[in-house]
Amino acid sequence: MKNIYTILTLSVMLLIASCGGEDKKTIVDNSPTISVKTNQVAANANSPFLSTSGKIQAVNSADLSTRMMGYVNKVHVNVGDKVRKGQLLVSINNSDLQAKRAQVNAGITEATAAFNNAQKDYNRFKNLFSENSASQKEMDDMTANYEMAKARLEAANQMKNEVNAQFTYSNITAPFEGTVTSKNVEAGNMANPGAPLISIETPGHFEVMAMVPETEISEIEKGSTVAVLVKSINKTIKGKVKEVSTSAKNTGGQYLVKIALDKTDANILSGMFTTVQFPVERKAKSTMVLIPTDVIITNGQLSGVYTVSQSNTAMLRWLRLGRTFGNQVEVLSGLNADEAYIVSAEGKLFNGAKISIQ
Repeated sequence: MKNIYTILTLSVMLLIASCGGEDKKTIVDNSPTISVKTNQVAANANSPFLSTSGKIQAVNSADLSTRMMGYVNKVHVNVGDKVRKGQLLVSINNSDLQAKRAQVNAGITEATAAFNNAQKDYNRFKNLFSENSASQKEMDDMTANYEMAKARLEAANQMKNEVNAQFTYSNITAPFEGTVTSKNVEAGNMANPGAPLISIETPGHFEVMAMVPETEISEIEKGSTVAVLVKSINKTIKGKVKEVSTSAKNTGGQYLVKIALDKTDANILSGMFTTVQFPVERKAKSTMVLIPTDVIITNGQLSGVYTVSQSNTAMLRWLRLGRTFGNQVEVLSGLNADEAYIVSAEGKLFNGAKISIQ
């Protein structure tokens, strides 16, 4: 009986094993193969130019403020308005200045009358003194009185000039022809000394302020031609170095270089960020990984590129990018030298897609 149970047990186990083998099926991937073209990553150990960041600003720009405190009566312009030189922009209440000017005018009238009287006495005693009809003491007194009256009149006139100068700060005018770029006050606001009220700039004439490290500043020459890449519109504009700072005292070790941009039809505006490429050999030798900007895949704040896996499938590699050099971008991490990346595909790529390299 024991042998029979043993034989039955073995038979059941063999039957189960055979059934399990029949259920197993081989999974076959029938997805289509996408034909792609690839390039090898180029490692550039010596960039032919120095690249730094910069910012566009108008050649003529001004932040207008006042030296006096008072309520704003009226703002005569709005942002975007074109203004001519000398045009009234902001009116500040000047009733106190008007009262002071009236006092100064009264003082001038008084000083003028005193001066005229002193001048007559001086001339009279001068004639008497020449005829020996007046003493030297009397002549000295008349001369002193005349000089004091003359000084008081001059002081009164200078006070009037001071008041008139104050009036220029109650009526803010445009120092040059341009466009209003910002308005920081409204009627009824209090204007404070030194606080910007209106900002204007001359459109069409732009320059770039670039910061150059101390290791490279000695290679920057005034008058040299540079390429300026405007990132927001992806346009490259030529420019010329017009100023090179010789001090980094207040710029954190960076030296200021000012570049005058050539006239262009590109829609550039003040405040746009740029990459300035100086045609000088970089002193710091470091291997850079560069790839074309048109192969970059973006997803929100992430940037990546499709690479080829060991099993010939597409693999999306997220990257950390650096500076832009023309139509190429520097890869700081995520892609090594001599690796292949996909530049074009005859179909929509995705992670794990089968590919064949042309």
